[in-house]
Amino acid sequence: MIDKISSIEKEVKEKIANAKTSVSIEEIRVEFLGKKGKIIDILKNLKSVEETKRKEVATLANKLRVDIENKIEDKKEEIKEKEYENKINNAKKIDLTLPTNLNIGSLHPITIVQKELEEIFESMGFTVEDGNEVETEYNNFEAVNVPKHHPARDMQDTFWLENGQLLKTQTSAAQNKIMKKYGAPLKAIFPGRCFRNEELDASHENTFFQMEGMMIDKDVSIANLIYFMKTLLSEIFKKEVEVRLRPGYFPFVEPGFELDIKCIYCDGKGCKVCKHGGWIELCPCGMIHPNVLKMGGIDPEKYSGFAFGLGLSRLAMMKYGINDLRILNSGDLRALKQMYIK
Repeated sequence: MIDKISSIEKEVKEKIANAKTSVSIEEIRVEFLGKKGKIIDILKNLKSVEETKRKEVATLANKLRVDIENKIEDKKEEIKEKEYENKINNAKKIDLTLPTNLNIGSLHPITIVQKELEEIFESMGFTVEDGNEVETEYNNFEAVNVPKHHPARDMQDTFWLENGQLLKTQTSAAQNKIMKKYGAPLKAIFPGRCFRNEELDASHENTFFQMEGMMIDKDVSIANLIYFMKTLLSEIFKKEVEVRLRPGYFPFVEPGFELDIKCIYCDGKGCKVCKHGGWIELCPCGMIHPNVLKMGGIDPEKYSGFAFGLGLSRLAMMKYGINDLRILNSGDLRALKQMYIK
């Protein structure tokens, strides 16, 4: 029996050394260590070995079994590495420098507008932050001065989740976290997707994109707000843009305004886009309410700031002459291709 173990040891070492594939190494494992394998067969038949040599045979057989297991595992790793190298070496080569005339797609209009805005604001010293799409009730409402039972909540048809959280209805939901993160002074924008249970029509969607921005420092005034907005819009539309402020109510700013832009289609003369009024409503804005500053850990006696909320969807519509908001979320490539966006 001892001679048989030596013979098996020599045989298995040769087979493991010559194995080239994962399949062949598995066949070797089954042949020697499987339920009917040669080593297991020896261990099962120990009772037929002379009693004086039984312990020695058992020890040698178990030692060989462990040795085979280790060698098989090592060989498996070796084969795996070689197969991976062969896969890489035999992979189809792609020359990334070759020109192509394939239509491989383009960025979405909203993505293009968002990237342009981010670059403009970064050039003015603003930090770009991300906001969550699933938010707490506190961040979405209470932290921006909209407590429970406040009438302003009725203006936003909110999607509530079973765990008490919600899909954010406005990018303002990130204000509190960003103020606590940076303190004052700060300049930050935070674009994101918002959700409201709206009736769908040409100018309303249940999923839309906004960009919130705020600046907090000592002696910040409405004049700063007007300057930044005019600079931004002039860069977006590649020409001087005239803006105006109208009083507007928003719980998180005081005073609050609606910022309008002189219609870029008719230059203020009146057309279908501006409903013959000469102006297009663009974004709510105003000076950040002292309560909002306090909840963000900022002393309103030392600091003031402005905040604004730009509708990225609306800006994309204006920039590319889209007359139906639903096109932007439709996924219809036929419609998007008409804009020839590169």
